[in-house]
Amino acid sequence: MHAARRVTWRPSWAPVCVGAAILVVYWDVVTGLTRQWATDQDYSHAFLVPPLAAYFAYQRRARLQSAAVRPTAAGLLVVAAGLITFAAGVAAADLFLARVSLLPVIAGCVLFLFGFDHIRILAFPLAFLLLMIPLPAIVFNDVTLPLQLLASQAGELVLRAAGIPVLRDGNVLELVGLRLEVAEACSGIRSLLALITFAITVGQFGSSSTLRVCVLIIATLPIAIATNAARVAGTGLAAHVWGPVAAQGFLHTASGAIAFAGAVLTLVGFERGTRRNVLRMAA
Repeated sequence: MHAARRVTWRPSWAPVCVGAAILVVYWDVVTGLTRQWATDQDYSHAFLVPPLAAYFAYQRRARLQSAAVRPTAAGLLVVAAGLITFAAGVAAADLFLARVSLLPVIAGCVLFLFGFDHIRILAFPLAFLLLMIPLPAIVFNDVTLPLQLLASQAGELVLRAAGIPVLRDGNVLELVGLRLEVAEACSGIRSLLALITFAITVGQFGSSSTLRVCVLIIATLPIAIATNAARVAGTGLAAHVWGPVAAQGFLHTASGAIAFAGAVLTLVGFERGTRRNVLRMAA
């Protein structure tokens, strides 16, 4: 007698057909997302999210190849839930719902075609795709306003410490003959969203534990606030010395790039510091 051999179903054409069907259904959503990434600087980093998610899935190819293929009809329930969310988002003109519904649809298709083992292996790349979806306007505004106030308060403190007369009214700094407004674009939300994406990416490339990645994500908030506050204060100091031109045009844009570079370097230094501490504790 010969031992029974377990036969697994490994579809080749099915993923291509399912992927094409998803693209047809979500064409308007995908093109709308790319247009927003191209025009909204708060989410310009999102162009990197799908390629990174694909690479993280590619990193898991050995585990995927060795995992048993056990298709399950439960995936159809997940797909149905995603499509219902999509229909609700379209009916209510809610871009966030329509966009976020893409993820359960993809996850449900993976589950239906390949089974629970594959969805567990691909859980992180799929969850990473959430970073490409812009926040709902109400959430974005609720986060932005406190950041604007924090940046303006920190800028006021630094300017006063430097002996420069300043009066703050909300997110507006009044200097002698000069008025600086910490607008939404200068609130730090842009660098915060990009830093969170960067922190998760660094943790993944560094094979960090889930706890260390969470620590990195938490660290992005004070780092983004501190670097943006330094930018606001620096802009105020430069404008006081050289006039309003220091807070406009190229110099204003360059200060934002310098502040973000400083935030990235600070986050990298923090990551390396925590890594050394973990290794020291393990030794």
